[in-house]
Amino acid sequence: MVEVGKIKAGGNNPFVLIAGPCVVESEKLVRQTAAEIKSITAGLSIPFIFKASYKKANRTSSTSFTGIGNKEALKILGAVRVEFEVPVLTDIHLPAEAEMAAEYADVLQIPAFLCRQTDLLLAAGETGKVINIKKGQFLAPEDMKYAADKVLSTGNKKIMLTERGTTFGYHNLIVDMRSLVIMRELGYPVVMDATHSVQLPSKGNTSGGQPEYIKYLAKAAAAVGIDALFLEVHPEPEKALSDASSQFPLGRLKQLLEEIKKIDIITKGSA
Repeated sequence: MVEVGKIKAGGNNPFVLIAGPCVVESEKLVRQTAAEIKSITAGLSIPFIFKASYKKANRTSSTSFTGIGNKEALKILGAVRVEFEVPVLTDIHLPAEAEMAAEYADVLQIPAFLCRQTDLLLAAGETGKVINIKKGQFLAPEDMKYAADKVLSTGNKKIMLTERGTTFGYHNLIVDMRSLVIMRELGYPVVMDATHSVQLPSKGNTSGGQPEYIKYLAKAAAAVGIDALFLEVHPEPEKALSDASSQFPLGRLKQLLEEIKKIDIITKGSA
């Protein structure tokens, strides 16, 4: 089990929602999305961690939007953390970013493409923050042990592991639900990223997606038994500046969470 502030993830606790827009596009968008998700999760008694990348460093094209500026975006995340009294998760891409992001976030996330970067994992672990490591699209789930071991070597045991799809030929991902079971057997809470899992990587100069399958992957993962559900959520996904083809509409979030909660209760055998 991992504790993020007052939230407990793992150990047969109810699932935690990790949700928010792909990237900090503006203060208005971030505050609007955080406020709405906080209201929905409070009404459903679902623990909530807000997520947004302060910077997108792995865009397909060099001309794609990467952010509004690191410090400005991090300050917005810090303000959300205080105003809405929710923990915050954000990605880091370089070892030098770990300490900077740790000032504003409760969870540091290691992107899937970077899950084998030793220096990055060590720098993240040394902050003492909760570290969420996304499984690389190229990795078998059992191999995530070695990524976790790198963080563990710093003395930091606060680790979560995330499934986000596996490369299946060119321009496609597939989710093997066994992955969730295998990674949990490593001893860490497991997270299902149901939005990146529907991506169609690098379709031209952007990544495509099949968002119509998000809810099905989320419900299937809940039936397997997950400790957290990761969703990129946007008020108007089609207008998003990043991952427009794989974000979940904010207006449909409540209904999905109601369905996930029912499955989670049955799966974990608790009221």
